[in-house]
Amino acid sequence: MEQVTGLVLLSLALGLDAFSVSLGMGLQAVRLKHAFFAGIVVGIFHMFMPGLGMALGQWLSGSASEWAAVGGGLLLFCLGSYTIFASFTDKHNAAYTLAGAGMWLFALSVSIDSFPVGFSLGLRESEVFVSIISFGLFSMLLTWAGFVIGRRASGLLGVYSELLGGSILCALGLHAIF
Repeated sequence: MEQVTGLVLLSLALGLDAFSVSLGMGLQAVRLKHAFFAGIVVGIFHMFMPGLGMALGQWLSGSASEWAAVGGGLLLFCLGSYTIFASFTDKHNAAYTLAGAGMWLFALSVSIDSFPVGFSLGLRESEVFVSIISFGLFSMLLTWAGFVIGRRASGLLGVYSELLGGSILCALGLHAIF
């Protein structure tokens, strides 16, 4: 049960970045058709990036020893710290558009942080299939929620969601270390 709770929290933390960016984009009245496809693409990227990281982490865990859990925990903590500090920068600008290659760049930009998370999970030899499906599902749903809520909410909520996601990653990293 503890493993499931950790996986759900990790999935939420990774998806909150996509939520915050889509929330800001939703303030610009993005068409629901574009938001729907963006959620699917973000979900796919959130499955591919950590899957790639897990494969690399599992490959390296065969030669790793005690440092694997500490290294994975440090990666999560550093990523969470970066997310917290990055939440104070303005990402809701005209560079984020869902036309053409913009959708792919949007999906890559919000999912690139899931690669080191997958890597640290691979070092700990976590359940790959369940983790990848969870990451993709939560990020897709949170992206859709961001677009929908963004149409009705203020931009201030996006900063708090990134802070929450970064805090969860830091907590999970500290838990893995200690």
